[in-house]
Amino acid sequence: MPQSIFAERETRFLQEELKGRAAYNRLAIIRVIWFVGAALLLYFLLDRGQSLAAIGVGLLAVTGFLILLKRHQAVQRRRDRARWLAFINRDEAQRLERKFLRPETGADFADPTHPYAGDLDVFGNHSLFRLLNRTHTYEGCRKLAAYLLSPVPISEVLLRQDAVAELKPLLDWRQELAALAYLNPTVGDSPDELKNWATKADEPVPGYLAVARWVFPAITLVLVGLWMGGMVPGWAVTVSLLAHGLLLSQVAERAKNASEQTFAMSQALKTYRDLLKHLENPRFQSAILHRLQTVTSLDTRSAADAIGKLSQLVENLNFRRNPYFFLLIGIFTLWDIHYLQALDRWKRVYGPHLADWLDALAEAEALNSLAGLAYAHPEYVVPEFNEETLELDAQQVRHPMLKTGQSVANSLRINGNGQTILITGSNMSGKSTFLRTVGTNVVLALAGAVVAADRLVCSPVQVFTSMRTQDSLEENTSSFYAELKRLKTLIDRTRQSSNWPVLYFLDEILKGTNSADRHRGARALILQLHETTASGFVSTHDVELGELAATHPFVHNYSFRSDVVDGKLHFDYQLQTGVCRSFNASQLMQSIGIQIQDDALTE
Repeated sequence: MPQSIFAERETRFLQEELKGRAAYNRLAIIRVIWFVGAALLLYFLLDRGQSLAAIGVGLLAVTGFLILLKRHQAVQRRRDRARWLAFINRDEAQRLERKFLRPETGADFADPTHPYAGDLDVFGNHSLFRLLNRTHTYEGCRKLAAYLLSPVPISEVLLRQDAVAELKPLLDWRQELAALAYLNPTVGDSPDELKNWATKADEPVPGYLAVARWVFPAITLVLVGLWMGGMVPGWAVTVSLLAHGLLLSQVAERAKNASEQTFAMSQALKTYRDLLKHLENPRFQSAILHRLQTVTSLDTRSAADAIGKLSQLVENLNFRRNPYFFLLIGIFTLWDIHYLQALDRWKRVYGPHLADWLDALAEAEALNSLAGLAYAHPEYVVPEFNEETLELDAQQVRHPMLKTGQSVANSLRINGNGQTILITGSNMSGKSTFLRTVGTNVVLALAGAVVAADRLVCSPVQVFTSMRTQDSLEENTSSFYAELKRLKTLIDRTRQSSNWPVLYFLDEILKGTNSADRHRGARALILQLHETTASGFVSTHDVELGELAATHPFVHNYSFRSDVVDGKLHFDYQLQTGVCRSFNASQLMQSIGIQIQDDALTE
């Protein structure tokens, strides 16, 4: 079971982290001992005039310190990787309980005008996005949001399903992808500035500087040697260095701009390199994953190698930001010119590919998110699609945001255009939850994910909801008028030329007006929608609407009920055929202390 697997892996990686932490601390002590010992030995040798030996010891000390530093960084990386892998498995276990450790809610992608995102909790504290999200890069997060917001042709959905099926059993590979991203959180920052830099056509570095960058340092080096030998005066070296400054002034503004545009992403580039390298293996068979690997493979070098080269160039260029380095080395070597030319070469060869590489990585992360859901919920099923006619066949469908074992399953089928499922029921009996249950599973299906059902067959549809309409002081809009605007959007959408029919979910339709107007308006809307290709669900307290089914066979009555058992309300949340005849408003009002007199309230 996934729960036990995640728990076992968390324990194993916590143990690895403890070992890594102990090794890290040992190396820290060794580095201190090495530094202090080398310093004391150098002092001893210099104090006794052993200059040659001191130079040898100094070189050995620096070399050893650098080796220890590199070893220390490697141990730190292994320690941090184990810590993040433990967190990843703890997060997976918490998701099964519908608790979320990661803070990202996708709220930045929320759009109140979207056809369904707000009503179906696509984003928010307890949302589909948090359930699915295993992305870490900025582009990956956006890609997953696009999966949920913008359905694609069924042919593309089927390709996603194939990719998810291939990724699902690769637990180690999928979690390693996430752990690599966790090692550097800057991958969550927008790469737009970097992409703009990579595709912006700058004026090339003047050709004479390509020669001068080698000639002038060589001349200056010779002059320094001659000056140290007493063969030329010191002002000759000074004049040569001033010439260096003049040459660097020709590219100073460009170097400054390039540094500013790339500095923030310099660390993220290393992580992009590691992520793209990880994407190279194993060799995938599914069409989407194979395409992503093809995108990141060039004739001369892979995307990972090219990004790694850019990372090194950017890191080296940004040494110029250190004033001591710039004064002691940057001016003497004409550092800016060397690295601006190298970056120009990189941009010419690889710049046009950078956006595609980042998009491929984003797609891999989004697919990894879908695969994570499939692995964590083996009881979920892969949905099927009917592109011939409008069909929705949901068998034992459950709300994916409720824990397995706590949700109540129901079954229902729609077949054909212009059909309306009319759902009546008492307060809190489950009408709204059922609409969201069906709607969220359809959204998951159209995104390419598994669904919380025993079987789900659906057609390519445009999901549209009107469930949480609210008033707006800013727009001077009442909740009733807000609902009317929403329904107008629905009517307009059904009139648009589209190959996909609308599947609508309308909760407590026209609840902001009196009973007579609500009945007339709801009846007229249902009849009007029947004349289109749209089908969908309408929940209501207006049981008289159920009479439409007697004369209009495209209306199908279903209901939820409540019972009073031992003086207490009982809900079974089971969908039943027919119109609900039992309501509970009186009992609910009495439960909070409102005394209801006989015949004072009719439902």
